[in-house]
Amino acid sequence: MTSTVERAEDADTAAFQGLPQRRLFLPLFVFAYFGVALAAVSAPAVSIPLRLSELDPEHKTQMLSLTVAVGGVLVVLITAPLGRFSDASTARSGIRRPFILGGSLLGTVGMLVLALAPNIPVIMVGWILSQAGFASTNMALNALLADQIPARIRARVAAMFGLSTGIAPVIGSSLVGALPGDPLYWFGIPAAIALGASLGVVLVLKDIVRTRATPVDWRSLLRSYWINPLRHKDFAWAWVCRLLITMSLFTVITYLLYFLTDQLGIDSEDAPSAQGTVLGVYFVFSVVTTLVFGWVSDRTGRRKTIVWTSALLTALGLLISLFAHDLTSFCVGIALAGMGQGAFVSVDVAMMTELLPDLDSAGTGQAVIALSYQLPALIVPGLATLLLAIGDGGPNYIALFTAAVIASAAGGLAVLPIKNVR
Repeated sequence: MTSTVERAEDADTAAFQGLPQRRLFLPLFVFAYFGVALAAVSAPAVSIPLRLSELDPEHKTQMLSLTVAVGGVLVVLITAPLGRFSDASTARSGIRRPFILGGSLLGTVGMLVLALAPNIPVIMVGWILSQAGFASTNMALNALLADQIPARIRARVAAMFGLSTGIAPVIGSSLVGALPGDPLYWFGIPAAIALGASLGVVLVLKDIVRTRATPVDWRSLLRSYWINPLRHKDFAWAWVCRLLITMSLFTVITYLLYFLTDQLGIDSEDAPSAQGTVLGVYFVFSVVTTLVFGWVSDRTGRRKTIVWTSALLTALGLLISLFAHDLTSFCVGIALAGMGQGAFVSVDVAMMTELLPDLDSAGTGQAVIALSYQLPALIVPGLATLLLAIGDGGPNYIALFTAAVIASAAGGLAVLPIKNVR
């Protein structure tokens, strides 16, 4: 199940091209990504808001912001060192396998703590554990994209990742809405799916096993947070693009349930179902563009053009949703945003892996990439708290969604200076 790879230090062997994998690897690889996304996205988008509405309905938005921010801080702090430890690992089971399975086990424990939490402090403890575990699994899965997936099909595999991420909140919302009104189901079922999916890919993966130890000290751990933006300008611009686009979507998804109830006037009992409808529309319209533009990008080699146009389409869709007065018009805007995001996620991931300075340290590089979609969990709650507090008429969702539109448009513009990809 493993292959031993000795790394030479010369430039000719710096970029590892991957190991021949079993036929089941690719579908199980994508399913593992979906399973982890299901657990990690459905909790803050649906299950945690529902629990906070029960425990502290008066301060639910503030408590949601605080909970998400605390988890975001942890993920930002630990993902890059985890990538460094994974790259340097000499474990017999491989450099990625222990981080995939171990992370899923810890994430499952955290989800069970969330399900049984009697108060908000325990909710935060459970989310910290979940975030720590799933951050480890995500880091390793994303590193496998660079380790084991050839560049010629990487956009199509990234497209499947995008579909997995897109369908996860849809299924999560629908699943929670269909399950009995017991937090053990809300958190336990997604966690069980994530754990089972991670186990599946671990069993078939032909992982890299290193026989030469690489020293890891505090200096190397600090360096794992950093890729010099002056030396690697293209990567820096792509990173900023991903950060802004993720901030935009993270804002909408995190506060969607409250937007539907407080802004559109949907009853709390019907909100999870309405949220599932919105996310379902988003997913359906993103599917076609994800598959089409992943294929187009691989065939033509074009990455940048697709990324910036899709980001601007996302901004347009969110702008339409901003002025919606009912669920139908809101879904029209979300449909356009879904089309934009479908194209974006399939191509952006491939573009960023191709701009990595050193593919031989894919875990560390992917950890830096991960910061671009983890920092929003830290940045957005603080900004959202300020934006929601504007005015005296209750939570100001107009200000919040306006900021999301601006972030998406700015993300599209950020990719224009990139020179080394088309």
